[in-house]
Amino acid sequence: MITFFTTGKAFVGHNGVIQRNALKSWTLVHPQAEVILFGDDEGAADVARELGIRHEAHTEKNTAGSNRADYMFAKAQRIARHDVLCYSNCDIIFFQDFRKALERVLAAHKEFLMVGRRCDVEITQPRDFANPDWQKQLRNLACLKGTPRGAEWIDYFVFSRGLFREMPPLVVGRAFWDHWMVWNALEMKKPVVDVSRAALAVHQNHDYRHHPLGKAGVWHGEEAAANHAFAGGWNHLRTIADATHILRADGVKPNAGRQWAAVGRYVRQAGRVAFYHIGQPIWFSFLDLTRPVRQALGLRTANLRRSRGET
Repeated sequence: MITFFTTGKAFVGHNGVIQRNALKSWTLVHPQAEVILFGDDEGAADVARELGIRHEAHTEKNTAGSNRADYMFAKAQRIARHDVLCYSNCDIIFFQDFRKALERVLAAHKEFLMVGRRCDVEITQPRDFANPDWQKQLRNLACLKGTPRGAEWIDYFVFSRGLFREMPPLVVGRAFWDHWMVWNALEMKKPVVDVSRAALAVHQNHDYRHHPLGKAGVWHGEEAAANHAFAGGWNHLRTIADATHILRADGVKPNAGRQWAAVGRYVRQAGRVAFYHIGQPIWFSFLDLTRPVRQALGLRTANLRRSRGET
């Protein structure tokens, strides 16, 4: 039916709890579901044995030690037992509606990329998957206390084997690599199907202590900047809102709203161009022109800080 693959963090503390929850839920999506865990992180081998999933300790990394998506996608497509694969971040819990959504997409398209929005939920304890009501309980929790995320937050990619043949050396867990994946499928003229309305994906909240600079490092650090460059810049980035199709109650239908996503993207790009190429040069030119006057009046940053009692 499907081969899931992923990589995670060390299986200790809260991260260990939510990653076990995620992996276990994937094994329950279908009786023949295959799960591959990449990486030699602490506890990974033990968890793989515990859950009866496949462990591939070796990964290719960048100079900072982060796992490269291109290696994992290539290796997974070579060794997977199934012709449909899913890369998911190792903190996402799936339900049976995920399987049903996939079956409907498969009935409509032979080659495709399937994505969906996530719902953030605070989970701190292992879920009791032996409880026949675990799905209902977790759905209720997501409905009552969850936070749905927008189209920019892409945590899983379901695709037909061979769809991603060549990838730049993007690293997972940093910004922009996920947006390149959607752009690449669209560039190849493959259907990109948004199943957000049909399949709940629960993202278990976590902190960012795994990065030396925390959340800012994940989103705005050097690795994020490298991902942006390898991806080819803003023109090669897309979101779930750019999907060609949406899975609705009556089937897989064209996404009529994707043109608005393009409009929004061009507006944001125009704003970035205006800020970096027009606004900033004008501002710095103004500072250069007024520097003698400001210095004469004592309006220097250090003086202003001292006048406010700052150090």
